[in-house]
Amino acid sequence: MEFGKNLKRLRKVKNISQQRLAKEIGVSQRTVSHYEKGESEPSLLCLCKIAAFLGVSTDELLGHVLA
Repeated sequence: MEFGKNLKRLRKVKNISQQRLAKEIGVSQRTVSHYEKGESEPSLLCLCKIAAFLGVSTDELLGHVLA
């Protein structure tokens, strides 16, 4: 799943722990781990919170390439 890989990559590039991201978006660290492993997907609201916190678009987070 592109989302999980992109989330982990962007989080690491910005030097943000799973715990900090979880706190900022209102979920548990375990939930962030599940997102990164592709075991679950965030709601639309949560996806928007993640993108805003990481300073990227939801398209970038989801791996959509815009021409």
